[in-house]
Amino acid sequence: MNSEFITALEDLGREKGIDKEILLGAIEAALIAAYRRDFGGSSQNVSVHMDRQSGEIHVYAKKLIVENVQDPRSEVSLEEARAVDPTLGPGDILEQEVTPRNFGRIAAQTAKQVVFQRIREAERGMIFEEFQSREGDIVTGEVHRVEHRVTYVELGRAEATLAVSEQIPGEVLVPGQRIKAYILEVRRTPRGPQIQLSRSHPGLVKRLFELEVPEIHDGTVELKGVAREAGSRSKVAVWARDERVDPVGACVGPKGQRVQAIVAELRGEKLDIIRWDPHVDIFVANALSPARVVEVTLDEDEKAARILVPEQQLSLAIGKEGQNARLAARLTGWKIDIRSGAPLGAGVK
Repeated sequence: MNSEFITALEDLGREKGIDKEILLGAIEAALIAAYRRDFGGSSQNVSVHMDRQSGEIHVYAKKLIVENVQDPRSEVSLEEARAVDPTLGPGDILEQEVTPRNFGRIAAQTAKQVVFQRIREAERGMIFEEFQSREGDIVTGEVHRVEHRVTYVELGRAEATLAVSEQIPGEVLVPGQRIKAYILEVRRTPRGPQIQLSRSHPGLVKRLFELEVPEIHDGTVELKGVAREAGSRSKVAVWARDERVDPVGACVGPKGQRVQAIVAELRGEKLDIIRWDPHVDIFVANALSPARVVEVTLDEDEKAARILVPEQQLSLAIGKEGQNARLAARLTGWKIDIRSGAPLGAGVK
């Protein structure tokens, strides 16, 4: 070890964002273990000090001063201690340097291992903090490989996993393909941060609209909710703070470009863009689009809505295997009962 090592350590610490003292402290702790392992000092109380300027390393054995020595590995006689320092007495600790001649080589190897380990830990920590703060956000990555029904996605400095249960049903991902995904969860593990992605989560649809629709990004249009059955259909409720702004039109975009870009990313998933309304009956009616609703009766206590549609609109309102009604119920948070026939009173047109 020399002063060049200390300088290199300082430069490395600045580059990786690690305090030099943390690295030096870790090296000293590792050298204590190395000394005990290689020089039979397992029962000794030793300390290691690395000079912060020169890089020189010194190993000190700490021994208890006693009248009668019973264990020479941990005790030293009062007479021997006072030969070193006359002020010492029984019960004090005497430090004696026991640095082995060839300890420099071992120290260099140990320091290298410790520094690499600490850098890996620091980088993992920074990656964890970076991605944990982005939970619920959208990322773009490249499919790296697919193993045992799990897709591994490269995200720059990190690798994330996309379980088959979080993929869009029916989609086939291949290495080299670039995809957008929703950060579902970030966990800290001994092997580094574990980043779990999803392409089936409703949050992906929400984030895609925020990316593609400037009016949502700047707050002119607010996305009120998303109900999704991945790979098949999603319903998105939007609302404009300014009555002069058409929220549905803003999301569709010129010639449908904005919504088409989202549908392409979702592999052809159908999107119903619904106008949100503060009046529940109107919102529920809108949510059943593309079906035409003629009357909505609300039961506030049960939070249930009885919907009346024309006979020819019944199957459209319910949807294939009940999907349209199911998604509308999720989007609005109300139970929905759809029937056909003539209106009984004033309804929603």
